Amino acid sequence: MPQSEAVESRVLLKRLRDTLAEAGDGQERLNRITALVASSLVAEVCSIYLQTEADTLELCATTGLRQSAVHRTRMRLRQGLVGRIADTASPVATDDAQHTRGYEYFPETGEEVFASFLGVPIQRLGEVLGVLVIQNQNPRTYTDDEVHGLEVVAMVIAEMTELGAFTGTAPTDPPARHQGAFMTRGVIGQEGVAAGTVLLHDPRIVITNPVADDPVNEQARLDAALEALRGEVDAMLHSDDLADAGEHRDVLNAWRMFAHDKGWVRRMKASIDAGLAAEVAVEREQTETRARMSRVADVYLRERLHDLDDLSNRLLRLLTGISAVDQKDVPEDAVLVARNIGPGELLDYGRRLQGVVLEEGSVGSHAAIVARALAIPLVIQAEHVIREAANGDAILVDGDQAIVHLRPEENVAGAFRAKIDMAAQAQEAYAGIRDLPTQTVDGVELTLLMNAGLMADLPSLRPSGAQGVGLYRTELAFLVRRTVPKRRDLVALYSRILDSAGDKPVTFRTLDIGSDKVLPYMRRPEEPNPALGWRAIRVGLDRPGIMRMQLQALLRAANGRPLRIMFPFVAQFDEFRDGHEMVHAEVERERRLGHMVPEYVQIGAMLETPSLAFAPDQFFEMADFISIGGNDLKQFFFAADRENELVRRRYDTLNTSFLSFIQQISERCEDLGTPISFCGEDAGRPVEALAFAAMGLRCLSMRPASIGPVKRLLRAVDLSAARGAIDDARANGDQSVRAALVRWLTQVEAPIN
Repeated sequence: MPQSEAVESRVLLKRLRDTLAEAGDGQERLNRITALVASSLVAEVCSIYLQTEADTLELCATTGLRQSAVHRTRMRLRQGLVGRIADTASPVATDDAQHTRGYEYFPETGEEVFASFLGVPIQRLGEVLGVLVIQNQNPRTYTDDEVHGLEVVAMVIAEMTELGAFTGTAPTDPPARHQGAFMTRGVIGQEGVAAGTVLLHDPRIVITNPVADDPVNEQARLDAALEALRGEVDAMLHSDDLADAGEHRDVLNAWRMFAHDKGWVRRMKASIDAGLAAEVAVEREQTETRARMSRVADVYLRERLHDLDDLSNRLLRLLTGISAVDQKDVPEDAVLVARNIGPGELLDYGRRLQGVVLEEGSVGSHAAIVARALAIPLVIQAEHVIREAANGDAILVDGDQAIVHLRPEENVAGAFRAKIDMAAQAQEAYAGIRDLPTQTVDGVELTLLMNAGLMADLPSLRPSGAQGVGLYRTELAFLVRRTVPKRRDLVALYSRILDSAGDKPVTFRTLDIGSDKVLPYMRRPEEPNPALGWRAIRVGLDRPGIMRMQLQALLRAANGRPLRIMFPFVAQFDEFRDGHEMVHAEVERERRLGHMVPEYVQIGAMLETPSLAFAPDQFFEMADFISIGGNDLKQFFFAADRENELVRRRYDTLNTSFLSFIQQISERCEDLGTPISFCGEDAGRPVEALAFAAMGLRCLSMRPASIGPVKRLLRAVDLSAARGAIDDARANGDQSVRAALVRWLTQVEAPIN
């Protein structure tokens, strides 16, 4: 921006600040702004449209259009030029508005006499709050400097909107932000319900004075913050905690590149020259970045834009002196709200959290794995939760339905409290049967195990009534570190796990990485579909050093005790045989070194691919046990990604075909004498657990909180009668046996809820 334009912009912003400081209600402030902008930019019209309802823009103030249209003219997003600007978060400038793509005539405004149109979004951190428009009767080519100047004014209006400067008591005033009830739906990350108060992982920074009097001083503040930022990034890059390569280093290198990017710095300094405070200049650039993110389809480019967004957050904290959340001060009823979060950060909060809500995230993400391990209700992909939530807000998290309520109305809060009370009463009922056997009415006994992945899970072993750990996810100890864990650290960890379990068995699944579980210090190969690619045992066999190190740690941690090892994602017999040989080779090596070896080692496999069900008999005879990995097996069986909402809900676990496949696996294992279990989220759902038992499975592994409800149902039913209900549904050609099984359970008054 030329110096003369910058001076004019600063003059306009100071006049705007003074205007906003004058007494009056929200409508009077909006009216004064339109009059000031129109006179300053030599325009016959200046109008402010604000988003007063979801997907609806309302003309809230104007100078030049008919006053009778104020609070009467409304349009949807994408409707007219104003709706187009709000939808795309991009300016529109034209000297012939009526013949510009998207134009729509609103007769009550009288705008048909104005040929020229310039509109810019009023936006803050990627959220469009409204549109600021100027118009002229004669054809006028608006310059880039004029567009930039109007965007600067719009940025100030956005900041003042966030502060509530236009909110009043009049019925036509825009609604106050962060005050009304808000509900959003997401995707289930971890079941359970929680009520508490919002704790923002990245505290919202509200700038009370967006206009600066001294650009030189603001430039100096920005330079100092940039220097500190670059120093922080360089220090992290040279930290001994980081490996030589991997995703953490890639991110930091991207941060370093952005921190030194002249274009990024130049744009922020141009905003300061125009009269904005340094913080608002950073926010303006961050707003542009988030707008670009929403339009980018390329995954790599979107990740790089996320890097720039994260870097801007750090720069804002340096400028304002506001630090990230001090985890020592987490309130007792905290529900964490974040855009996304890493597993290490979530572990730092630990069990102090009542729940977690993420605006992004995925079902298989590291954070979701940790939340499940900690039994914390989690909702992911909760749209707009970041923009709506404020620290201290009341929040209700329904992980069973993937619903989040912010600042709920009393009737909603009351119903939610009743649901929590019912859950608490159910837990008391489960405690009464904790030490009783899981035996059906017709005398069939089952084994219920728990899944774990953290030392913090082990205290749940005895209170839950689990008879052991059917799956210990060893990868979490790798995922939460920036470097490869040392063997001695793994020995100590695995030893503590076995000590804590006592005489109950623990099945250690070897490192299950790849796909969505990527180690921060291991370079991820580019794969079109990593879920079907280089992962789990495939990585272990291709990188035997990692596998051997983990096997050695497990053998030494056993210290003479029995040991159970399970390989994940085995697709064919050769893979299991190679892994089996590797275990025995390490046992012999430990014996030669004079180390104590386990009393015995049982080696099993997870059946997660349909191909393994048809492996040669020799596989089933060699395997000491097999665990059906239900989550992966189901998505491969149905060719339906469990994170794809377009297809995920189409396929039912109690689908006749899937249950028949489970029955086939169970019968083959029984014929060959191979112990078989089912492990996964579905095992922890009572109706599904009953169906699996009816198909012949006698061992189920699930999260600790699910053991009580599953045991209660199984102890209350006749398994042969349940099998009869399922067989009748299959004979009738039902696609799913769910309806028939639930109907039968209702008839026999079984406790299915």
